[in-house]
Amino acid sequence: MIAQPPCPPPDRGVLPVWARTGFSEKRPKVPHVLGRDGEIVAILFGDLTAPPSNDAGNKILWVAKDPVKPLSDLRISARRIVHGHYSGRTVHRTVDGGPGPSGIEMPVPGCWRMTLKWSGRTDRLDLRYRRSASRGA
Repeated sequence: MIAQPPCPPPDRGVLPVWARTGFSEKRPKVPHVLGRDGEIVAILFGDLTAPPSNDAGNKILWVAKDPVKPLSDLRISARRIVHGHYSGRTVHRTVDGGPGPSGIEMPVPGCWRMTLKWSGRTDRLDLRYRRSASRGA
């Protein structure tokens, strides 16, 4: 059994100070999920769906708290959580060049626990992918 409850809803409050670069507001309020160790944040631009909807992809902006080493990709290992237990195979994704804009797709809806590795750092977070209505799934 997984100790920590998975997939709380995204925080809709103000982004951490270190994640605000590029936003015009002084205190931007954008849906986001902060890593458990506070080293990375996933800024969400719309609901995440699996499979992705026909009209929009899963847009996530990954922002690291500390500077990123050049040519250090963001490597993501994700497992779905069902009723407090891991389910299915581990899924691997890569964001070339490290934290930044991405379209991370998951094969099925549900709560996905992600282990993120980049520039010698590691953090974890949970993201919920909803069933895509546009594909009749």
